[in-house]
Amino acid sequence: MFTHILLVNQWQTWVIILVVVLLLFGATRLPALAKSLGQSAKVFRKEIKSDDPDDAPAAESDQPADKK
Repeated sequence: MFTHILLVNQWQTWVIILVVVLLLFGATRLPALAKSLGQSAKVFRKEIKSDDPDDAPAAESDQPADKK
């Protein structure tokens, strides 16, 4: 049975990946990358929601119902 070395100690794998990412991008660029990734995910979710045909009638009435 062959067990891959990276699957034996998973926490060590994540430490190695973190070090490689820090070396590639640098600590100063990581917050900007995380922010842009978050904004991209937000726009993606918004577009997925707007393409849903079930939500189309609800989007047409932007006015709230009058309270009596």
